[in-house]
Amino acid sequence: MLGMIEGNGHPYSWSGIINGYDPVAMANCPYAGIPIYMGKQSLDSVRIPGARVTHIWCDDPADAPKVAAASLIEHVVEKPEDVIGHVDAVVIATDDGTDHVRRARPFVEAGLPVFIDKPMATTIPELRQFVQWHRAGKIILSTSGMRYAPEMRADFSYLGDLRWITSFTCKTWERYGIHALEAVEPLLGTGFLTVQAHSDAGGDVMHLNHRSGLKFTIGALHDAYGSFGAVHLYGTKGDLALKLADTYQAFRGQLVAFIDMLSTGKRPLPFDETVELMAVIIAGIRSRNQGGAVISISDILTEL
Repeated sequence: MLGMIEGNGHPYSWSGIINGYDPVAMANCPYAGIPIYMGKQSLDSVRIPGARVTHIWCDDPADAPKVAAASLIEHVVEKPEDVIGHVDAVVIATDDGTDHVRRARPFVEAGLPVFIDKPMATTIPELRQFVQWHRAGKIILSTSGMRYAPEMRADFSYLGDLRWITSFTCKTWERYGIHALEAVEPLLGTGFLTVQAHSDAGGDVMHLNHRSGLKFTIGALHDAYGSFGAVHLYGTKGDLALKLADTYQAFRGQLVAFIDMLSTGKRPLPFDETVELMAVIIAGIRSRNQGGAVISISDILTEL
């Protein structure tokens, strides 16, 4: 488990979900929501059989012993590369899509499978490098936990033909837009066509078009934390509101998918699907930077 930056406590939560955790030490986690959703589970049930986080490194060396104590990690290392030769795979637990190539490179080049926190890449050069590594046979996975949230997999067949979907996240489009996007993309499949940003200092509203003809609107408003994970489906015969309620199960499903991939060799989703999702994020950034221009996803993909 490698890396921890401001605003992201995944080394605490992901490691604890895999290993189990010490409730006393976890109570001191600086991300207050983590002990709350972890504490809703039976302590004996919190672990993923057959896997273990054995090594931890954090950007701030003072953080690593705290994470290790909370999430029962045996080894604190001085630098990330120290885990090579001692682990079967690594998790890059930072959500800065402009810095993942640098962090992942030593492990990809060493032949280790790598899970990368979302979003995998939010610039063309970063995304191009991951595509090149994938084509060379390197094992790389990056997803949002929203893909695995049970609440997002509701039956919506009674809604008739879907006409519009809204999906919402707090924080920034760059770091959290993928949550709102990946909550819904499994319902639609690939085939996003365009993105257009409507932006101000408070955040972004992104309008997406999909090959199905469906309209899709994503809100990423910086301070609206209480509305994170809200999705609304609108069809010809009805509508349905969905809301993330169990962060633990979403994260656990995400981690199990990676662990299962390591043991079976079968990817939980095609790499090209992740590439398209990253192209949507990049297109949104480009649209904002160009004053709300309509950006074609195919144009982004041709740059890779």
